[in-house]
Amino acid sequence: MTLEEEILWLEMKIRKCRRCRLSNFRTNVVVGEGSLRPKIFFIGEAPGRSEDREGRPFVGAAGNVLARLLEFIDLSREAVYITNVVKCRPPGNREPTKEEIEACRPYLERQLFLLRPKLIATLGRIAWKWVCDEFGLEYYSLSKVHGKTFDVVTWYGRAKIVPLYHPAVAVYNPNREQTLREDMAKLKQLL
Repeated sequence: MTLEEEILWLEMKIRKCRRCRLSNFRTNVVVGEGSLRPKIFFIGEAPGRSEDREGRPFVGAAGNVLARLLEFIDLSREAVYITNVVKCRPPGNREPTKEEIEACRPYLERQLFLLRPKLIATLGRIAWKWVCDEFGLEYYSLSKVHGKTFDVVTWYGRAKIVPLYHPAVAVYNPNREQTLREDMAKLKQLL
């Protein structure tokens, strides 16, 4: 199977998923999208209302911030891959539970394995925690580690991890966009 065929097969499998109760509440599964040879592999937390409605990651207000940040480092959405830890929207935009995260774990692992990114950027605390658990990093709060680079050995080879604040922080506090820009500039240096 080609990479494209494997990704399509995985997407079909995820769209049919009933591994947790989030499948009862979703309008659309939000698998992920972007380059199959991404310059950066972004991992967010979970789909929000806009994402659930459209079936695409980061298309709401936080997505607008992410688009500006990508433009700031001269990248398009088509040059990166964007997905989430969980693929269905938790009711009321609450944080996903440990069980929901575990139910989706094989899907995100497979996306990483297939796309083999050398640079992974986590968007928010939930994604950062997932990566720490997955790759054996010690978890520290984002306020201490945002914008720092961590070298890890994955099941597909070496990669760099850069934890970032979730773009939604700039929706609620526009002053935080400058911090996000500074962290994105560090990502650009790693490319």
